[in-house]
Amino acid sequence: MSELLKSRLPNVGTTIFTVMSALANEHQAVNLGQGFPDFPCDTALLNAVSDAMHAGHNQYPPMGGVAALRDAVARKVQALYGRRYDPVSEITITAGATQAILSALLALVHPGDEVIVLEPCYDSYVPGIELASGKVVRVPLTPGSFRPDFSRIAAALSHRTRALMINSPHNPSGTVWSDADMLALQALLAPTNVYLISDEVYEHMVFDGHRHCSAANYPGLAERAFIVSSFGKTYHVTGWKVGYVVAPTALTKEFRKVHQFNVFTVNTPMQYGLAAYMEHADHYLGLPTFYQRKRDLFRAGLAQTKFTLLPSEGSFFQCVQIGNVSALSEADFCRWLTIEIGVTAIPLSAFYVDGFDQGIVRFCFAKEEGTLNRALQRLQQI
Repeated sequence: MSELLKSRLPNVGTTIFTVMSALANEHQAVNLGQGFPDFPCDTALLNAVSDAMHAGHNQYPPMGGVAALRDAVARKVQALYGRRYDPVSEITITAGATQAILSALLALVHPGDEVIVLEPCYDSYVPGIELASGKVVRVPLTPGSFRPDFSRIAAALSHRTRALMINSPHNPSGTVWSDADMLALQALLAPTNVYLISDEVYEHMVFDGHRHCSAANYPGLAERAFIVSSFGKTYHVTGWKVGYVVAPTALTKEFRKVHQFNVFTVNTPMQYGLAAYMEHADHYLGLPTFYQRKRDLFRAGLAQTKFTLLPSEGSFFQCVQIGNVSALSEADFCRWLTIEIGVTAIPLSAFYVDGFDQGIVRFCFAKEEGTLNRALQRLQQI
């Protein structure tokens, strides 16, 4: 029967993150490839989840999410970005950001609709569009700087454009969109009916005095946007797979039609635990300083290598040019680096559908100081 099965994603294989992490495990390499912390979360958060379990919060929660957690998200978004979202009708708790993005695409996109992605982009975007039977329109960010090129975005817009996907702070480049960028986007979309999916999972990891400019800050963007964030990224619990979407009521209504049939609800005790944890302190306010220390330590060590550092304004990623180190392709270099040097990175070409290779790889510095130092010692031997 397998020969009769027609794949919905014929060009998709195992993700580069899974492949490189398996290779790192096989060769006992320091894994700076896949974007997850190797340090624990706050024990107070673990205790809050345990308390929720023991209090009996172990059955289905409301489809849109536990009320206390939606209230906490509403307070946070209003405090940071000045826009009030109704926790009942405009905030939905999701099974991570990837599910949130896919559900938004399935809610929006009809067969033949065009969706613009800005490459390099996270690897779930294009398959999500294809699953929704949409047409992917690829617009490159400016090579090297990875800044948005609004003339090229404007040229890509058509009467068939249904949505545009953006990501800031940006994975993989670490670029942060500025206020001027967001205002330019708002002006560009103003005369259109194009929706926006704004992936903001690294919203609390912004460095050097930069600030995160959320689509929620801009009325002309907020009225057309699904804004996605991640508790996993914020609280160092990526394996919990809990995120959220904020969007105007009409958009949320359509989003939840999809959400209720692809996950229905999200882990109950973790929702109650997160809500309780968020009541006591704004823990995320310290994240820029926390991650900037790691970034600065890692950059200082990389400065003692042959790599050429690119800017890292936000996220927990550092990109480097490999031209002074090797003539290998990005993918082959990452394999060589893992097997021979014992450090794992991700080729930037994996974030382009056509595999565009510009001699750049991505490291994740969301690691213990000892992990980073161990990796740096090996990289400095090249």
